[in-house]
Amino acid sequence: MSLDSETSGSARDWFFPSPSFLRSSSSQYGRRFYSNSKPHSPPSSSTRIRHRRRVKFPRTPTNDKSQLSDTENVKSSATARNNLICLSQFRFQFALVTLTIVFLLLLLRNTHLESQVTKLQGEILGLNHRLHACHKLDTLYVTSSISQDVDPWSRENFKRNLALFFSFTLLFIPLLIFKYIGFVSKSRFSDNISEQVSLNKQIAYRVDVFLSVYPYAKPLVLLVATLLLIFLGGLALFGVTTEDLAHCLWLSWTYVADSGNHASSQGIGPRLVAVSISFGGMLIFAMMLGLVSDAISEKFDSLRKGKSEVVEQNHTLILGWSDKLGSLLNQLAIANESLGGGTVAVMAERDKEEMELDIAKMEFDFKGTSVICRSGSPLILADLKKVSVSKARAIIVLAEDGNADQSDARALRTVLSLTGVKEGLRGHIVVELSDLDNEVLVKLVGGDLVETVVAHDVIGRLMIQCARQPGLAQIWEDILGFENCEFYIKRWPQLEGMQFEDVLISFPAAIPCGIKVASYGEDDDTYAPASLPTVWRGSLPKDFVYPKSPERILFCGWRRDMEDMIMVLDASLAHGSELWMFNDVPEKEREKKLTDGGLDINRLENISLVNREGNAVIRRHLESLPLESFDSILILADESVEDSAIQADSRSLATLLLIRDIQARRLPYVSMASQAHGGSFSKGSWIGEMKQASDKTVIISEILDPRTKNLISMSKISDYVLSNELVSMALAMVAEDRQINDVLEELFAEEGNEMHIRKADLYLCEGEELNFYEIMLRARQRREIVIGYRLANAERAVINPPVKTDRRKWSLKDVFVVITEKE
Repeated sequence: MSLDSETSGSARDWFFPSPSFLRSSSSQYGRRFYSNSKPHSPPSSSTRIRHRRRVKFPRTPTNDKSQLSDTENVKSSATARNNLICLSQFRFQFALVTLTIVFLLLLLRNTHLESQVTKLQGEILGLNHRLHACHKLDTLYVTSSISQDVDPWSRENFKRNLALFFSFTLLFIPLLIFKYIGFVSKSRFSDNISEQVSLNKQIAYRVDVFLSVYPYAKPLVLLVATLLLIFLGGLALFGVTTEDLAHCLWLSWTYVADSGNHASSQGIGPRLVAVSISFGGMLIFAMMLGLVSDAISEKFDSLRKGKSEVVEQNHTLILGWSDKLGSLLNQLAIANESLGGGTVAVMAERDKEEMELDIAKMEFDFKGTSVICRSGSPLILADLKKVSVSKARAIIVLAEDGNADQSDARALRTVLSLTGVKEGLRGHIVVELSDLDNEVLVKLVGGDLVETVVAHDVIGRLMIQCARQPGLAQIWEDILGFENCEFYIKRWPQLEGMQFEDVLISFPAAIPCGIKVASYGEDDDTYAPASLPTVWRGSLPKDFVYPKSPERILFCGWRRDMEDMIMVLDASLAHGSELWMFNDVPEKEREKKLTDGGLDINRLENISLVNREGNAVIRRHLESLPLESFDSILILADESVEDSAIQADSRSLATLLLIRDIQARRLPYVSMASQAHGGSFSKGSWIGEMKQASDKTVIISEILDPRTKNLISMSKISDYVLSNELVSMALAMVAEDRQINDVLEELFAEEGNEMHIRKADLYLCEGEELNFYEIMLRARQRREIVIGYRLANAERAVINPPVKTDRRKWSLKDVFVVITEKE
């Protein structure tokens, strides 16, 4: 098949439109046919090739239609806007015409009354002339007076009409301005298709900003509106009545103040004006009541939400909220009892009512101390000023429950905010940290203002001390805080030049524990040096050194600072000791965590690690351990549940009971009646069997909730370490006197001094009669300071005995509490 050039040059030679397309195209634009063959020419018989004619149809002008439709939409929208503008203009014109008609009616009424008065005056004048003609009345005076009063009356009417017109004009001017602004805005909007903000919206926005930004804007606007209403109402009354302007202004005020005062008005004009003024007065007083109600509501809401300022000084400020807050408030209340009570301000990112409700549920006596709660963030300077941070004598920053790094990072930002207070800080800052590695950074930022208490590190070291020395947990509970004995630092000039041994026996009501080079004063006056008593300095019965023997210790659970506890044990235990770690953390993950924490397992000198994986609250997992062979067992608050004190304590308590029961079943039963202070239990009594097991192995349980203490203390099957309560005690002590932190750091540091429990045979012989001063001097020969004792048949130790000069016979089963250098 051969095609001509026109046909072959086209990219689309054959086009078959659908019938619908043909019909639509033919109806609008018609059809045109193009062909290369001539019309009416028959086909060639030789080739018998039928040429098809090429049909071309004009395409549908879609672009033109879309442009037309867009133009029609623009026109319709513009028409709609024009209709709205016309409708608003019609409403405005209708209102304007109505008010104008009312004004004209009042003006015509006033003119009619004036004409009637003039007419009556003319009639009176004519009657006076008639009477004068009849010689019955001397009207000379009357006539002259009337003729003189005609002009002043006309001038008075003109003034009143002018006042009425002026009042209506002032009333309509703002309306005209607003309508004109709206008309101009809509005209500009109709001219410009692009989106823009109209002028009336801009003015409304400015007014809204003015009323929102300036606190006295609303009362000021209300006052201006009231004065304007009184002034316009007075002018209107002056125009429709015969009273003077001052009296009309007073009447206008009475109509505004009391809407019932217009009932005595006479005439249509005065009544209409009086009703209008009374209606405006009702609106103004309604707005005034709304403003007063809103102001009172905002004030009470501010008080309820804790937004008001704390006007206090020399108060203790606590920033944050945690499980330690209850114990901390209890210790602060005890510390302030001697002063008749104090003030403690608590600011946290919680609702004030919730904080007050939680504090009200705390089961202790505040002893005259008032607790003030405020809601706010310690990272915002405005909130810090709200609690008078610059006037506080101590600021305590509590660590948040949860991730240690996040908690310490927030504490660091809080210290930065505190150091940025322009007024400066009167007191010091006590920061509770969760990780020892972050202590250096916080001290670097805070400088001399900051004292840090690393809670997790302190509790870990304390648990190790208590596990190796049974009974030490109770002694620390007595020393920390303010309920029993406490540390004080004070300078005594009368002690200068004395030997430390003489200083030891110079305080009848206190025990010197050390010497500080410089101090900043102390406010405690309950102790003072006295004259030196006569004390016999004896000699030690023997120079005895405790030999170290290998120990086997079990850790149940996993703590964040496990690597620090392992390093402390490696430094204090004898060579060949074993540390068993039993928890649900996989062994490879344990090694990774210990390595990331800075522990090199291969460099441990005295202990070897034994890993066991299992759940400490499942009995069959615990039975796989040689529980009866351990010298000490530490039940740790597991890292997975330490955020919930109740859940962590429940887990620790369950582990304790399971371990004691397994130990009691594995150990042979011995009658407990012969025990010195254990009491008697019948055979088969589970508490008796567990008590026997507790005499074999020391178990230290980490307790977070103080309420769990009663359950453990009554059973007497384990010592316990109240981690949250002990940390709260330390925070309270450092808050009251920042120098105490030096003492605590000395006792808890890796090097230095620590608390020990010594047997009596180091200082005396059996049955020897000595007083407490003599024992102190004997202990000083061993470079130790005795601070208390526990008798063989007693359950608790006596710290700082009140009477130190009484002599008594001691037993070798007694023990003494001493402060000595770390071994």
